[in-house]
Amino acid sequence: MKKSFLLILFLSLNMTGQNPSKKSNTNLETITLGGGCYWCIEAIFENLVGVKTVVSGFSGGKTANPSYEAVCSGKTGHAEVVQITFDKTITNLDEILKVFFTVHDPTTLNRQGADVGTQYRSVIFYRNEEQRKIAQDIINDLNTNKVYSNPIVTKIEPFKNFYDAEDYHQDYYEYNKNKPYCRMVIQPKLEKFEKVFKDRLKNKK
Repeated sequence: MKKSFLLILFLSLNMTGQNPSKKSNTNLETITLGGGCYWCIEAIFENLVGVKTVVSGFSGGKTANPSYEAVCSGKTGHAEVVQITFDKTITNLDEILKVFFTVHDPTTLNRQGADVGTQYRSVIFYRNEEQRKIAQDIINDLNTNKVYSNPIVTKIEPFKNFYDAEDYHQDYYEYNKNKPYCRMVIQPKLEKFEKVFKDRLKNKK
């Protein structure tokens, strides 16, 4: 990843996340994102102002109500994802996706670090044409500006279904902060998020 990533990201994308529109019949919107292990992504988005709920689960596969073990086998076709519901009067999809592309590597196919398999693929499941266009525009901007050394492999796919992961996966980082995976993998990503988006934290530090 290039050192200029954050600077280019914020200069090249319009900063609508901090000035969201209030012209909507409903204030809530939902997007489903896969960026590696859902424990990492969940812990980060739970701290972003405007986010109401973050649920870890599975999407994009062929098996109904898959178990974690089944998904890990790679045979169900699901990705580990988080389903994020946010208040559009406080944040919006532009900002949600900027966080998403900051805290995971969208250039590695079916892996994030040591986590390897199709369940760890980078993917955005959109619910309408507006979400699809916003996602595609951001990816185009990142590629055009060569923010990453390699092309982005993040897939943009229509949302079809979402299955909650087992209860012990929900709020995993919050309840397991001292476990090795949390300290070595999640904590560095969370610290990066808190540094870059320090003015957008629910509990500013």
